[in-house]
Amino acid sequence: MRNLLILFLIPFFVFSQKIFSVDYESQSDLKVYVVEYESRADLKVYKVDYASQANGNDGKWYFVNYASQADKKIYFVNYESQADLKIFFSKYRSQSGWKNNKKKHLLY
Repeated sequence: MRNLLILFLIPFFVFSQKIFSVDYESQSDLKVYVVEYESRADLKVYKVDYASQANGNDGKWYFVNYASQADKKIYFVNYESQADLKIFFSKYRSQSGWKNNKKKHLLY
């Protein structure tokens, strides 16, 4: 029974979204392009104010100050064709989330 409880709790703790933006592509885990329109995005991102609000793989990102604090290091590319993931920054927390579930594995 205890093992079963642990299996249910792991997803809540393992997949947080603490992000650090690096200066060079070679330092990144993921190349990201910011799209102008929500309809073109794989993921709608909402920037949260506190790390504790960035639990789960649901588009709520907390940008950390140091690479060592990050779950993922991203590099913002200049062209859509260079990106592993296309994001749209949403104005509202409730709008965050995946539009293309096939890319969800990129942030695990």
